[in-house]
Amino acid sequence: MGAGGAGEAQYELYTFGRNNFGQLGLGDITNRSSPVQVGALTTWLSVAAGIYHTLAIKTDGTLWTFGANNFGQLGQGDTTNRSSPVQVGALTTWLSVAAGRYYTAAIKTDGTLWTFGRNTFGQLGQGDTTDRSSPVQVGALTTWSSVAGGDQYIVAIKTDGTLWTFGHNNFGQLGLGDTTNRSSPVQVGALTTWLSVAGGRYHTAAIKTDGTLWTFGRNNKGQLGLGDITNRSSPVQVGALTTWLSVAAGFLYTAAIKTDGTLWTFGENNFGQLGQGDTTDRSSPVQVGALTTWFSVSAGGNRNAAITEE
Repeated sequence: MGAGGAGEAQYELYTFGRNNFGQLGLGDITNRSSPVQVGALTTWLSVAAGIYHTLAIKTDGTLWTFGANNFGQLGQGDTTNRSSPVQVGALTTWLSVAAGRYYTAAIKTDGTLWTFGRNTFGQLGQGDTTDRSSPVQVGALTTWSSVAGGDQYIVAIKTDGTLWTFGHNNFGQLGLGDTTNRSSPVQVGALTTWLSVAGGRYHTAAIKTDGTLWTFGRNNKGQLGLGDITNRSSPVQVGALTTWLSVAAGFLYTAAIKTDGTLWTFGENNFGQLGQGDTTDRSSPVQVGALTTWFSVSAGGNRNAAITEE
């Protein structure tokens, strides 16, 4: 974030890493090993990354996409890749955006939920398995408050605190007590106390308003944090603590922050993604170091990124 004028914040967008489909938005397909600014604009507000595509919202409420577009995940009405940001339509009412494997989900300021891209498992929530290359509304509701993208499924919370899921469900990652795919949103239980949710490869993690942490889905590496490697198709509480603040789900692991500012991880650790100084998997939460200043965490495929408070 750069310095702005009187009361006017400026937000620059930087990307780095693999760029085989132009997902860095730099006008080419050359990989970058250091951050490079995307254009010269200072009006970027939020950003989300899919497997090979990127989405970003500006302060004016416009939505922009770039990268791979083989399933229409850029929302441009076609399947042509883009190596520079392109606006999705002309609307200025986009509020938040999430990305999964070859698809996109976004919420507008009016509380409506929209999806586009690959739909092999019904992850677009349209009641079918037909791909879409332009945004389509999920039902007619105006009560969606947050959305997260799993690998090929979507998890979302409504303003009434209910949790809804749809898409791929081969390991029970939809939390519906079975392994049946869903092509339309289905409520997870009857609770109205869900606060936040994160989708991984085949597992889901969510926090309730009482500060408890719940997980479900695939658990072959202990990514559910339940002390074993048994899959779960319904939400199960991780321990008995009521001090969980935020959670992120990666490929086969999970990272979470507590209200005391400590960072905890569990699951696969073959690349050291649990931050424990080794490559040993963990099936229960383990603290990362001794710091109590962790503020936010994000989980990638096999890597973590976290911010501390000074």
